[in-house]
Amino acid sequence: MTVELRVAEGWLTVCELSALVPGRGVAALLPDGSQAAVFVDRSGRPYAIGNQDPFTGAHVLSRGLVGCAAGRPFVASPLLKQRFDLESGRCLDDEAVTVLTYPVRTAATS
Repeated sequence: MTVELRVAEGWLTVCELSALVPGRGVAALLPDGSQAAVFVDRSGRPYAIGNQDPFTGAHVLSRGLVGCAAGRPFVASPLLKQRFDLESGRCLDDEAVTVLTYPVRTAATS
């Protein structure tokens, strides 16, 4: 199974699902030069958000700590610790701030 992100050009294969470790993210360079942070939860569900921390401008969200608050999966920035909802991209600590989210799916490898 591969993990794919929906980008302007269509579905982009990022990596094998087995390469992702629950609780840890990976950064993916996208065709337009931006970056996505890709995660998988313990049930195997993948998530993808923008990798750039909007508070610092650093591309570090893939290195953040993954957790759950009120049933919502999030990643906490490794720099200033703001938490971002992995489904909506909304900052749980400042609702005026969001990061991009990407549609993500798993696909059988051929």
